[in-house]
Amino acid sequence: MGSETRVFTLSQVSEHNHSKDCWLIIGGKVYNVTKFLEDHPGGDEVLLSATGKDATDDFEDVGHSSSARAMMDELYVGEIDTSTIPSKTKYTPPKQPHYNQDKTSEFIIKLLQFLVPLIILGVAVGIRFYTKSSA
Repeated sequence: MGSETRVFTLSQVSEHNHSKDCWLIIGGKVYNVTKFLEDHPGGDEVLLSATGKDATDDFEDVGHSSSARAMMDELYVGEIDTSTIPSKTKYTPPKQPHYNQDKTSEFIIKLLQFLVPLIILGVAVGIRFYTKSSA
């Protein structure tokens, strides 16, 4: 008689979220890491903070040893119902304002309103120096 695999929902796993009862989801499998909390090299806070979500990425990012992976077999309690895990939202950049052709002409007008008086002033100063130096 083979033992039947238990399947848990994310909310069921999330209830096991403290130092006396801590479960994690890694690679679609549910692990009861309660007895390992004190021995975890990264500290128990790391494990406790990973409850209530899929901790696969956190686990893989750290780069656990093969002995750590083998130890997980002893902590295995079942599978996660993946339909209960919210799908990861992909990063979508904020919408950029649509390029408005009309704004370009507004910018040119403002630029000209600034530059034209400067050009007139420059020409006037140039004429003044030119007429003074030739007299």
